Amino acid sequence: MGFVRKTDGGRYKAFWRDPTGRQRSKTFRTKKEAGAFLAETETSKSHGTYVSPHAGRMTFGDHAEAWAASWNTEQTTAARDRSVMRTHVLPQWADWQLAKIDHLSVQQWVTELGRTRSRATVAEAYRLTSAVLRSAVRNRLIAFNPATDVRIPKRRRQDTDERVISREDLRGVLLPAVPERHRALVATAAGAGLRWGEVAGLREDVVDLDAGTVSIVRTVIEVAGKRSFKPFPKSTAGRRVVPLPQWVVTAIREHLRRWPQESTSPIFANELGGPLGRTIFRSRVWRPSLVRAGLLGSVVQVGPKLFRARWLDRDGNQHTETAPTYVQAVMEVARSSADGLRFHDLRHSYTTWLVDDGVPPNMVQRVLGHERSSTTLDLYTRRTDNSARILQALDDEDPDDGSGAVDFGQRA
Repeated sequence: MGFVRKTDGGRYKAFWRDPTGRQRSKTFRTKKEAGAFLAETETSKSHGTYVSPHAGRMTFGDHAEAWAASWNTEQTTAARDRSVMRTHVLPQWADWQLAKIDHLSVQQWVTELGRTRSRATVAEAYRLTSAVLRSAVRNRLIAFNPATDVRIPKRRRQDTDERVISREDLRGVLLPAVPERHRALVATAAGAGLRWGEVAGLREDVVDLDAGTVSIVRTVIEVAGKRSFKPFPKSTAGRRVVPLPQWVVTAIREHLRRWPQESTSPIFANELGGPLGRTIFRSRVWRPSLVRAGLLGSVVQVGPKLFRARWLDRDGNQHTETAPTYVQAVMEVARSSADGLRFHDLRHSYTTWLVDDGVPPNMVQRVLGHERSSTTLDLYTRRTDNSARILQALDDEDPDDGSGAVDFGQRA
């Protein structure tokens, strides 16, 4: 049992033993405060929730370092989390003592961060902050997690969200604008609904062009600019067989004929036979292709050797620049425009096509490689907006007699 002793300075020091038997002490202004603290301490010891009042002196940065060292996540996930910690979390909290972090401070930080960063970035920064503090609670460094119930900004849907390209525009507008060497890659991603890492990691051993199928058994990951093969897809459900439409089969056959690769190299390899880099592909191939297809900004010739590039920034403001060549103008739009179809939107489009054509959700889930059907329904099926199918399901047809009258039948 603890006790209270008055100090020479007129204050009161509470003494107690922690669960390990080590004597601890803490000074208070009044004897009543010291007694209340001892009572609370004895209660927490008996309930197994004891936290040393001195444990919270450890800084957030020190505990975050120890917590991160215990990660057993995927390389790509760990790399993303380290980046968010380094860029957003540690600059704010690294030097704070754990016990000094309160709910209001966390809420103010989240609100301020939301004024300059996207909701996704704020959510990731908050998630990691809360995880470090939650670990501190488990390790008896603080009594509770001050990040609990902090509100992050609501996601505001924008007109650039969730873009979908039609099958007609994909094959008739976009694909012809893609450089020939990369045309089959884009066709395969769109025609099979593959993620970037899945399509970039395809080798000939998983593609059966006679049967018209592709097996997803590996993927390419990119960490700190270094690309490597991971011998399994994103999830257990990600290991799947996907049927290929004939136009994709034809595109892959032509690609293999013109750019054959070693069996250990990806089908859609770079010039050195290695996996393509996502960032380089996006800047040098994908976005310039959108510009050439007329799906991003515009480029018009205004003189014998003069081209005008026009694009919109994130705030919707229009910008124009002139360039001496068409290629330079295209690259200016690709580099500067804040708009445009994302490569991953090909997967969104693929799913919308299937849903619009009445493919059952469980089949859509299987070919997408989702663990849960709710993921498919929540993230993708809401993108379809085919009102004709709704009216068709309701048998919305004109009467055959031409009278303009509709017989709804007689009430009983």
